[in-house]
Amino acid sequence: MRAGRVLRALRAAEGYTMIELLVVLMILTTVLTALTALFLAGANSELESNRRFQAQQDARLAADRLRREVHCAGGATVSTPSSVTVHLLGHCPTAIGNAPTNVVYDVVADGDHYELRRAGVRIADHLVSGEVFTYTAPSAASRGLLGVDLQVNVRPNEGWKTWHLQTDIVLRNTLRQ
Repeated sequence: MRAGRVLRALRAAEGYTMIELLVVLMILTTVLTALTALFLAGANSELESNRRFQAQQDARLAADRLRREVHCAGGATVSTPSSVTVHLLGHCPTAIGNAPTNVVYDVVADGDHYELRRAGVRIADHLVSGEVFTYTAPSAASRGLLGVDLQVNVRPNEGWKTWHLQTDIVLRNTLRQ
């Protein structure tokens, strides 16, 4: 008699069928896949944004360093649009041992992009163009002028993301002709 009651109770108990469990599992999988894709897209966007910011910051710092040295320099020689030699005077903070020093800034290809180097050490990366420098010699009306055009893009195949840093730096210690 007791066994009969137990069997009736088991038969009366309602539960889920295998099909209902599979449907719920498929819906849960779909929702979790969509959420994972959303979080991955956000994380990749943040990573890309940080890479762009770092490349732009490196270009700013490189231009600032170049500006400080050129302002202190006695002259500059632009041999090609991708290389400039800055002639530092003895009183410049970056001159070696208070003696006149020449420092070379050059742009070198590195795979699908370029990097700006100072005396062989990379100071900016992800440049789009190797032609960075222009020079205007001193005249009666003006001092020497070094033009710098840094175009930065961590994804060179996406041209609309190119960031430009363009500046003209006056060589303060050059004489007017």
